[in-house]
Amino acid sequence: MKSHYQMMAGYNGWANERIFAAARNLSDRDYRADRGAFFGSVHRTLNHVLVGDRMWMHRFTGKGPTYTELDAVLHDEFQLLHAARMAEDERIVQWIDGLSDDQLTGPFSYRTLSNPTDISQPLAPALAHFFNHQTHHRGQVHALLSGLDIDPPSLDLILFQRETGIGTNA
Repeated sequence: MKSHYQMMAGYNGWANERIFAAARNLSDRDYRADRGAFFGSVHRTLNHVLVGDRMWMHRFTGKGPTYTELDAVLHDEFQLLHAARMAEDERIVQWIDGLSDDQLTGPFSYRTLSNPTDISQPLAPALAHFFNHQTHHRGQVHALLSGLDIDPPSLDLILFQRETGIGTNA
């Protein structure tokens, strides 16, 4: 089970790096323009993914920053946001690497942000949400890039597996 989440942590960093490389080609105007996505712009959506990841990592580990607003803009400058993204991706990989299968199947409790409620469940399904959430919003950025005449990169998990060999061994 752990190897699956290690693969997803690696994929997360790989996909983030690809989406940031494509977004780097946007003009500042296009990068910040509200294009009707859930968080408006490429800039605000990339910030949201970092906000969400940090909130979940705080829930998982009890460490690191957390936020009260899902639309917080943590970094207004692209380079600072990219550096923070890379650091968070490394933090995620390191944390996943330190988990045991018992921890993955064991209990995990947290409090929701909107409509505060205490939730308890096994850790693994919460991690599935964590990685799915990232993929969902990267997909939104991918669509925004397509609409801005940027050739967005493939973010397919199978491509990550082929390029890295991770997840290809039975």
